[in-house]
Amino acid sequence: MGGGVLGEGQSLADRVAAAQLSPTGMALSVLVILLLAVLYEAIKVGKAKLLHQALVSMPASASTQLSRESEQDLTGSDTALAGGTRLRWFLCHFGQSLIHVAQVVISYFIMLAVMTYNAWIFFGVVLGSAVGYYLAYPFLGTD
Repeated sequence: MGGGVLGEGQSLADRVAAAQLSPTGMALSVLVILLLAVLYEAIKVGKAKLLHQALVSMPASASTQLSRESEQDLTGSDTALAGGTRLRWFLCHFGQSLIHVAQVVISYFIMLAVMTYNAWIFFGVVLGSAVGYYLAYPFLGTD
């Protein structure tokens, strides 16, 4: 009834060996992290494309004013936008905020995976970022 930290008859080396992933488990982990990195890059490019489309679809005066405000980080100023344009801008901004939250959550998951100091996971993140950028970047130029 020794109730110690280690189980009865198990050494620390046995517990560490039991906690390690099988080769299949490691390959699946690397694949999931790779896909998360691809998704992160796709969300990053998609967010930029969405912002560009939102600014193009607004009237010239409103989009110029909104882009000027976003560059200066003015959040509380009252603009002279029409009601429909203001609602459309609010919905676009709300959608952008949700996408940003998803991007941050995925980036923290990727960071936590890298913090395991596993070289295969690290290479999965690097390869996933490269593949994601390669696949998503051409969509920035299309309108």
